[in-house]
Amino acid sequence: MRVGCRDLGRMDYAAAWELQRQLFDAMVARKAACRGAGRPERAGAVGSPTAAGGPERIGAVESPEAAGCAPAAGAADDAGEILLVEHDPVYTLGKSGREENLLVDPARLEALGARFYRIDRGGDVTFHGPGQIVGYPILDLERLGLGLRDYIAALEEAVIRTVARYGIEAGRIAGASGVWIDDGRSVPRKICAIGVRSSRYITMHGFALNVSTDLSWFGRINPCGFADRGVASIERETGRRVAMGEVKLLLVDCLGEALGVRIEPADAGGDQRKSK
Repeated sequence: MRVGCRDLGRMDYAAAWELQRQLFDAMVARKAACRGAGRPERAGAVGSPTAAGGPERIGAVESPEAAGCAPAAGAADDAGEILLVEHDPVYTLGKSGREENLLVDPARLEALGARFYRIDRGGDVTFHGPGQIVGYPILDLERLGLGLRDYIAALEEAVIRTVARYGIEAGRIAGASGVWIDDGRSVPRKICAIGVRSSRYITMHGFALNVSTDLSWFGRINPCGFADRGVASIERETGRRVAMGEVKLLLVDCLGEALGVRIEPADAGGDQRKSK
C-alpha cells in the first residue's frame, strides 16, 4: 500500500488547515459516492494539482467515474497523503478542550506574535511553532486495515522509534495520548502531541513532534489540558541541535514501518528529502 508525502516547509496554519480540509473533504466525498454507486474506489485522484499548482477541490459528483471510482492502473494501492509542515507560532484548541487551559488572553497572544484557533480535532490545547514537525496524514484507514485506536497507536510508535534514534527513551502514558518521556526523575514531559479527526475512516489533523521548538511558548497553556506535566524536545533532551530534514527522513521511514505502507513523494509538491 502506497501513501504520498508532501513537505510543505514553513506554512501559515490557516493555509495548511485549508489544504488538508480540501484533501479530507474530497476523499470523504469520493468514498461516499463510490459506496452509493456500489463501485470499488480508485485512489490517487484526491488533491491533484490544478494548473496553478494548488489542490483541486472536488465538488458535486455527477457519476461514479467522475468521482474517481473506476479502476486506475498504478493508483489502486494509494491510501492517501501525509503533509509535513512547520508553522509560525499558533495555539489550537480541540473541540472537547477547555478554554481555561489557555492561560493568556488571545489578544495578548496576538501581541506576542502568535495566533489562536478553535479546531475540530480531538484533544485539548497545544502549541505549534518553528522547530516543530507537524504531520497531517489524510489517510483511508479502511484501506490500511486499521481502526482509529490502532492508527493513533501507530503514530505514537513511529515517533517513539524516531526519537529512540537520538537515544531518547519515550513511550505512552495511560489515559493521555501522544508520546511522553517519564524517567522517574521529574514530571512526565510530552515530546509529541497527537490529535486527530476521522469521518468514514478518513483522517485529518495528526501529530506535532518537538525537535528544536522554543518550549517557553508552552508556558502560556496547560499543554493538552495537563497542569502538572511538562514538555520536551529532541534538542532539550540531547543537548544538541538536530537538523529538521534529518528528523523528517527518520520520521517518514518510521511512519512507513508503523503504518505498514510505502511512503513516497507525492506527485504534487516537494520531495521530503529536499527539506532543510
